[in-house]
Amino acid sequence: MALNPVPDHVPPEMVRDFSLFTSPGMPPTPNGDPQAATACVHAGPPIFYSPFNTRDGRGTWVITRATDQRRVLQDADTFSSHRSIFASALGENWPMIPLELDPPAHGVFRSLLNPLLSPKRVTALEPAVRERAIALIDSIAASGTSCDVMQDFAFPFAVSIFLRLLGLPNHRLHTFVGWANDLLHGDDVKRPAAARTILAFIDELAAMRREEPVDDFMTFIVQAQVEGRRLTDEEVRGIGVLVFVAGLDTVAAAIGFDLAFLARHPEEQELLRSEPNRIVLAAEELLRAYPTVQIIRVARKDIDFEGAPIRKGDYVSCATMIANRDPAEFECPDTIDLMREDNRHAAFGYGPHRCLGSHLARREIVIGLEEWLARLPAFRIKEGTAPIAYGGHVFGIENLIVDWS
Repeated sequence: MALNPVPDHVPPEMVRDFSLFTSPGMPPTPNGDPQAATACVHAGPPIFYSPFNTRDGRGTWVITRATDQRRVLQDADTFSSHRSIFASALGENWPMIPLELDPPAHGVFRSLLNPLLSPKRVTALEPAVRERAIALIDSIAASGTSCDVMQDFAFPFAVSIFLRLLGLPNHRLHTFVGWANDLLHGDDVKRPAAARTILAFIDELAAMRREEPVDDFMTFIVQAQVEGRRLTDEEVRGIGVLVFVAGLDTVAAAIGFDLAFLARHPEEQELLRSEPNRIVLAAEELLRAYPTVQIIRVARKDIDFEGAPIRKGDYVSCATMIANRDPAEFECPDTIDLMREDNRHAAFGYGPHRCLGSHLARREIVIGLEEWLARLPAFRIKEGTAPIAYGGHVFGIENLIVDWS
């Protein structure tokens, strides 16, 4: 795809050749570390313009300092969340809800959805989460001395919890994962096709739950009221699509990056095995070191931000992996210290749009690590194989084959 030229209002000296899609370490790379590769931006200016930092070749301003990212993400009056990330794949323009809504509408829908993923609700889900982790890991242990972490554990574990929340059957798990993979990482043909498939599925599920309600997320949505009225079809669709897409990829990727790190660091693995009470703290550091999401905002008006002439309509990138390597925020940011305290990482974003599912994601990651380390012996990357990691809007890892023979 042809790259967009640099807009006239961007000073040439503020343009930098950096992209979360194409810079060194970002394309799919054996034994790659795309999160670490983003740290190079901290040697340069605190904000710069990248001419090609989105899937569709659009340029973005790149905010490198964590404190500046917080300013952007907390200022919805200046920086809008409405980008139609999903709808644009269909040539349409409607928001995923509440992710792409700005205040005050955002607060209305966030209040509606918060109880569904509250700490209390997550605590109630925890026995099912642990039971699923144990079943998968025991099956892996019984079937040999190696496995593909993503296919055999990370995806089936994270996605099945999410399907349980939605009230969907596990037997379609691999189908759903395939859709998400095409949507988030596919080409210009696969992506729109996946978006249409997901949309048709969400609409069909909503229609089914209106006819025959059950105790699940989609029934709650089709029966819910905001400001004294039922949700419109487009609002139901916007919420359904967001929950579907968000639940299918990010937690599985986080678990994959975590287990890849532990496979390469037997001493850290042994520490967490012998002192499992340290896993909660370690999981926070691994979230800091291996976040997966680039957050983008759209300027709603002209503003001079830290010397950058941002104009209405400009894209502004607040990449979590860049904030999490900020030396002003973290001592020795490129060192992964599983005992790091006071870890104010950006893995779940900041401000009013902070990740709705963060409580559940945290518990899934911790429980996954606890049960993996309790049930499998010391593991390493299988000889002759190499995990493939990549950047983009959502960072990921695949071909993670581990061995404990």
